[in-house]
Amino acid sequence: MTSHILMIRPSRFDFNKETAVNNLFQDATASKDNVQTKALAEFDAFVEKLTANGINVTLVQDTPEPHTPDSIFPNNWVSFHSNGTVCLYPMFAANRRLERKPHVLDVIKQKFTVKYTIDFSVYEANQTYLEGTGSMVLDRTNQMAYACLSQRTNKFVLREFCKSMNYTPIAFTANDEGGNPIYHTNVMMCMADAYVVICLASITEEFERDYLVKALESSGKQIVDISYHQLNHFAGNMLQVKNEQGEKFLVMSTQAYNSLEANQLKTLESFNKIIHSDITTIETNGGGSTRCMMAEVFLPLTADR
Repeated sequence: MTSHILMIRPSRFDFNKETAVNNLFQDATASKDNVQTKALAEFDAFVEKLTANGINVTLVQDTPEPHTPDSIFPNNWVSFHSNGTVCLYPMFAANRRLERKPHVLDVIKQKFTVKYTIDFSVYEANQTYLEGTGSMVLDRTNQMAYACLSQRTNKFVLREFCKSMNYTPIAFTANDEGGNPIYHTNVMMCMADAYVVICLASITEEFERDYLVKALESSGKQIVDISYHQLNHFAGNMLQVKNEQGEKFLVMSTQAYNSLEANQLKTLESFNKIIHSDITTIETNGGGSTRCMMAEVFLPLTADR
């Protein structure tokens, strides 16, 4: 886990019709009144909670143009790795491809050492996609990439990432209660240092579920199983981080926190403290939660820091 997080402060957050075609977590009936104002207030309050707990947030202000309604979710288009590599990813929605704004990476390069850039976004030309750590849940310690396949998570591009970054791919199918593919792995699965939060019911093929459970257990993870109801309240969309003193936290939304049962909270709190923040406007309009808003930065710090 990391103590450094990249977050993008939204300039024109809005309901994105291009992503709503296969992100069933977006609520088309949600209030569209003052969405940017409400989302910005939720974002700022969330960042304040993180920094108050000693978590290092690199904050970048989004630009009004080009309009990027989902810029608040940077973990889909970029990832940062401890060997100095930056990976850029192919995005399903055309207006999300505009989120790869140079000024964001310029800010990162001022604080961290970037040695290599691998640009997987070229696969957009073939209409094949892999939306970063939304599509993949990475076990960085064991070099394993878990991915539920969907229109946004292509098996071939997953293998290309794994070959480039020396990861082992573990691909499977996961469906919502209606039988639709879950668009991103990180809404049904959260990887932590000693445990994993996962909705096993969403993996409907028994052999895939058994294989996944064995892979998780063999890597030393305790499984915290969540229900469809909890998944629908973003209880799979969490991220474990640490502060500069090494204190561990599990970050989630208030909606996710309230969906968890007492025994689940007790288990999670035995590993780390919990931080939760109310981001209802962001969740209902954007179809993503706290994990989507945080891009982990594992890059080495520059020598002068």
